[in-house]
Amino acid sequence: MAFCDTLNRLKRLDYLIQSKSTGTPSELAKKLNISERWVYEDINMLKKLGAKIFYCELTRSYLYEEAGKLFMEFKKT
Repeated sequence: MAFCDTLNRLKRLDYLIQSKSTGTPSELAKKLNISERWVYEDINMLKKLGAKIFYCELTRSYLYEEAGKLFMEFKKT
């Protein structure tokens, strides 16, 4: 079940980044019901998947440098 929890959390994080409403790392941790340490782990995981993410002090939110979103699906071969 841990994998599903992580996947759902990453989807939620992606949504919050796209909507520019993550808040500060501590606010984001509360929104995702995780520790701040896990916020940084999840951000790094998205970066490893190719997302270019930065924290904007002006909007107080994590943002994508380029438009995009997390996309996972099962494809029939």
